[in-house]
Amino acid sequence: MTTEVLAPVPGRAVALSEVPDPVFAQGMVGHGAAIDPPHTVVEALAPVSGTLLKLMPHAYIVLTPAKVGVLVHLGLDTVALNGEGFTTHAAQGDEVTAGQLIITYDVPAVVAKGLNPVVPVVIMDEREPGRITQRADGEITGGAELFVATK
Repeated sequence: MTTEVLAPVPGRAVALSEVPDPVFAQGMVGHGAAIDPPHTVVEALAPVSGTLLKLMPHAYIVLTPAKVGVLVHLGLDTVALNGEGFTTHAAQGDEVTAGQLIITYDVPAVVAKGLNPVVPVVIMDEREPGRITQRADGEITGGAELFVATK
């Protein structure tokens, strides 16, 4: 079974190991890829179709019909902002389509607080980095294929 994961935001696709946060870089949450977004306000999209299992201002998880959970985390340590810089456009429990707008992400507001705006995108609980094939390297548009996960 393969799961195609789309880029939730535009920017520069980077390996998850390059994220300056050990929880993400070492795959403790799961494996995937990351995007360094432009320093503008961007739309954060659903990376896959499914149920919006968890929705916080700075992060969300979409659960596919095949029960693959994909986490999108907007910036590092952004939970401390208590929603500042994020506008949600969906509700927890909603059925969403890949490419659908979930959150407007004010990258300059996050950068102004001294936080890293990088966006890790991971398959929850994926312990095998070899099951992730990164499709993008360098500039990517929101909604383009970021990586494929195989089970």
